[in-house]
Amino acid sequence: MQSSSQTISVTPINQHASVNRWRSALGGYIGLIATLAAMVVLFGSLSKYFLTADTFITIANDIPALAIMAVGMTYVLVIAGIDLSIGSVMALGAAITAIALQQWQWGVLAAALLGLMVGLGCGLVTGMVSVGWRLPSFIVSLGMLEIARGSAYIATDSRTQYIGSNVEWLSAPIAGGISPAFILALVIVIVAQIVLSRTVFGRYMIGIGTNEEAMRLAGVDPRPVKVVVFALLGVLASLAGLIQTSRLEAADPNMGVGMELQVIAAVVIGGTSLMGGRGSVINTFFGVLIIAVLEAGLAQVGASDPTKRIITGCVIVAAVVLDMIRERRRTRHA
Repeated sequence: MQSSSQTISVTPINQHASVNRWRSALGGYIGLIATLAAMVVLFGSLSKYFLTADTFITIANDIPALAIMAVGMTYVLVIAGIDLSIGSVMALGAAITAIALQQWQWGVLAAALLGLMVGLGCGLVTGMVSVGWRLPSFIVSLGMLEIARGSAYIATDSRTQYIGSNVEWLSAPIAGGISPAFILALVIVIVAQIVLSRTVFGRYMIGIGTNEEAMRLAGVDPRPVKVVVFALLGVLASLAGLIQTSRLEAADPNMGVGMELQVIAAVVIGGTSLMGGRGSVINTFFGVLIIAVLEAGLAQVGASDPTKRIITGCVIVAAVVLDMIRERRRTRHA
């Protein structure tokens, strides 16, 4: 009888928690969509050219690299880590791919795979050093930022590598003006969300970010999970570099400078906690859209570059403040 009463009492609690999570997720979606809609209406009223198909197609074709890296950064923040090296890894992967295509005369597939392997190696080093030596990933990735950027300069002799139209198809408009890169980014977002919310690996990531010691006591070794997450971000950064190379038909060793700030901003705007344990790839994609719409709108209304930086910085600070408020409320109600 005692066991039966315990079962009856636990079930409603679990159902109540599930309903609360569902409501929280729905509220996040609604808030982001409302913010995005408000920005579209605002810039549409300020510029007669904003509410056009060309503007939205341009935004869609501009965001694949940012969206793809933001997916990996979402995973890293969920496990309570951070990676500042992704802009440099992006440049290094693109540089190696371009060199393999132009100087070594490799095929497109082989060169692209080599670039992805370079990103994988950078991510593995960041993950293994930070996890193995229990060092803050902030510091380790800061070191990798310099290593990867310096390697990109050395590999290219500090010169832009022009590759022609070898991979131009990846960013060339197809049906409706949308590029294959945008479709690829959407597929990655959807798959990554399913992995995060519907798989054991996703639950491990959330558990590690929430309470790593509890996961260890439950028999789950957090170390390989964390290393895999950093390695995945490295691969995605190199893939983003390939996409940028296809757009420019060249690999610039200065590619991706400051990109890590945009990526982190998009992820935080999407509601992923800087403290770990909470995040959504779909929400991150909305964060990417907000950043892209903000930049496009400010450009169309003639805002100067310093003004755009100030406004973007204010948006980032506001997103962090909201994240801290949500975290305190969640802690208070836990």
